[in-house]
Amino acid sequence: MIGRKKRTLPDEDIELVDSCRAGDLNAFETLVNKYQARMFTLAFRVLGNPEDAGEIVQDAFVSAYRGLGKFRGDAAFTTWLTTITVNLARNRLQQLRSRKSHESCSLDDPLPGCSECGKSYDPPANGPSAHELLEREEVKLRVQGCINGLEPGFREALVLRDIEEYSYGEIGTMLRLAEGTVKSRIARAREAIKDCLKRVVREF
Repeated sequence: MIGRKKRTLPDEDIELVDSCRAGDLNAFETLVNKYQARMFTLAFRVLGNPEDAGEIVQDAFVSAYRGLGKFRGDAAFTTWLTTITVNLARNRLQQLRSRKSHESCSLDDPLPGCSECGKSYDPPANGPSAHELLEREEVKLRVQGCINGLEPGFREALVLRDIEEYSYGEIGTMLRLAEGTVKSRIARAREAIKDCLKRVVREF
């Protein structure tokens, strides 16, 4: 498993959502503060880029606010918000891939598949040593590189299950897939991550 988080209860945010519908902007700000870090992690895991992830999260909250009238409460608010975020991240990923396929390569560009190339790390003055911080950053980059290597559909399913801890049924609803397909994608994604991490350990 990549990470663990406590799941949100289905009716936890219903009062805030009702207040938002009544025009209470403070209630929506509360929801933003509550879920923006979680949505950023989700978007970053799907996209692998913090700048793009930040933009997607902003767009997701704007879309959620504008679409509150369509939120029927069949699922938790956080599930609905997650679906919006995943869809926006998927669209952004498709745009980025399309753009890349039409761009010519430069000699200054990072090598294909090298997610850590061209990235630097500026450690703080206090705390762990620079070497320890660099090692941790290297591991994070390599793990994210393994996730980035997955096809988008497999990446989304893995992140929703192993990071966000949604059920197979919930993921199927979000991605509009049969539950069996979701389980198959997650199993294959885990195997691919496992193989990738084995290579990383040998190289590290």
